[in-house]
Amino acid sequence: MKKTVLVFTLLFSILSFGQTAVGYALVDKKTALIPQNSSISTDAIATYIDSNFKTENDKIRAVFCWTASNINYDVKNMFTQNPSETSQEKIINTLKTKKGVCIDYAEIFNEISNKIGIQSHIIEGYTKQNGKIATLSHAWCAAKIDNKWYLFDPTWGSGSVNNGKFIKKINDSYFKVEPSKMISSHIPFDYMWEFLNYPITNQEFYDGKIQINKSKKYFDYQVEIDKYEKLSDEDKAFESAERIKKNGILNNLISEQYQFKKTEFTVLTHNLNIEKLNLITNNYNQAIVLLNDFIYYRNKKFKPTLPDSEISKMIQTPKESLAKCQNDINTIGSIGSENIANLASLKKSIYDALAQADEYEKFVNDYLSKSKMGRKSMFTKVSWFGIPLN
Repeated sequence: MKKTVLVFTLLFSILSFGQTAVGYALVDKKTALIPQNSSISTDAIATYIDSNFKTENDKIRAVFCWTASNINYDVKNMFTQNPSETSQEKIINTLKTKKGVCIDYAEIFNEISNKIGIQSHIIEGYTKQNGKIATLSHAWCAAKIDNKWYLFDPTWGSGSVNNGKFIKKINDSYFKVEPSKMISSHIPFDYMWEFLNYPITNQEFYDGKIQINKSKKYFDYQVEIDKYEKLSDEDKAFESAERIKKNGILNNLISEQYQFKKTEFTVLTHNLNIEKLNLITNNYNQAIVLLNDFIYYRNKKFKPTLPDSEISKMIQTPKESLAKCQNDINTIGSIGSENIANLASLKKSIYDALAQADEYEKFVNDYLSKSKMGRKSMFTKVSWFGIPLN
């Protein structure tokens, strides 16, 4: 599926609303000592940070410092990102080249944070610089420190671009920023990730109206995040799309993200239903094997002799399994137009097999109701029902 490419233009003017580096000099100095051979994997970086720092504050400072200090902004490729590249591919390539764009910085920061036990999320949205709305999407991070959410932008914190050249200069304005301050320049597509009890709409962001407005409906973002974390991937995509739409689709960036989330929901739902279809097919095949075992035993005139209860079970088991297959397939959701023919074929196969199983069950019930002499007169040979589906 197509993923919105997240790139950005670095700030030319400095906005100071993050926490300063005061008190972090020793952390930064120790972070700079991470060996080069440990900087090729997030595991090694996380192990070093976890071993050398004790508090969450020092650890998240080390994550920010390392990411912002060691990754250079890839000006050359800021418009040519691969939308199909996975998170792990982004991380591997970025650590190897020490270059990346905003999503690469965010992926590195997020993975190291989570590996040292700090809850972190990548946030997708857009920005405002010097009163002007950016025309490119952006990515930054949130991390929960001492049970409180803060925002981090390791990309904008790493330096700036001037005349097409990246200039490395650590900017602590984007380290551990209060959500109420970050909203002046960064707004998520999904307002849940604003971490505000009275979320700012896109129109308010455009207009610069970011003051708390308690006349709005109270939004308990932590409760909503806790609910969100328990959802399936497809439900996450659906609910995110709904929030994006609710907050106002004012530009192409928001529209693209909204369409992406809708597409993601559709694709994930199709994939889930295809998994269900494959499971139903497998259960159908197993039922057909049992049904054919019954037919084989019936053609041998129920020889060798088994207890009546076993004979009854031999047809009841596949019939019950087929009935479940029919119920399951009748409640399956959308699977995409390319799979409709397979769905119809399986439905018909289950219907036919279940009808045949019904006839065999009637035969068995009739057989079991008769005397030994009456049973012998009932047998005529029948053909196999069919072969399992692939």
